[in-house]
Formats: sequence, C-alpha cells, structure tokens
Amino acid sequence: MTGLRRRLRIEAGLGAASFVLLLLTLVWHDWIEIVFGADPDQHSGLAEWLVVAVLALVTVTLAVLARIDWRRLRAAAA
Repeated sequence: MTGLRRRLRIEAGLGAASFVLLLLTLVWHDWIEIVFGADPDQHSGLAEWLVVAVLALVTVTLAVLARIDWRRLRAAAA
C-alpha cells in the first residue's frame, strides 16, 4: 500500500508539473527558445503548439492514472 501511495504522489506531482508547463507555454510561447537557445520552427509557433499538445496528453494521462490509484487506495482502506 505504501508503494501505491508513492506512485500516486509521483503521478500527481508530475501531472501538476506538466500542467504548469502547459499553462506557461500557452501564456508565454518564447520561453522554449529562451531556455534552450534554439528556434526549431523559425517563429512559426508550430513547435510550441506541439509542446502544448504533448503536455496536455501527459497531463491527462497522469491525472487518470492518479485517479485510478486514488480509488485503489480508498478501496483498500475500506
């Protein structure tokens, strides 16, 4: 049961981090070019939208996994 709790915390933490990066990318597109020092799409915005899509998928996946683990913990406690 402690392994399940640890996994739930990891999933929730990574999900929250990916959500923050998702919001950051939606609000401030240029952070990727500033942090990595590269402009792979020559300011077309395609790379940023790809990052948004991937982060959205990661966030939803981690949220679903955390929800499943949370339900398992509740069922085990009952």
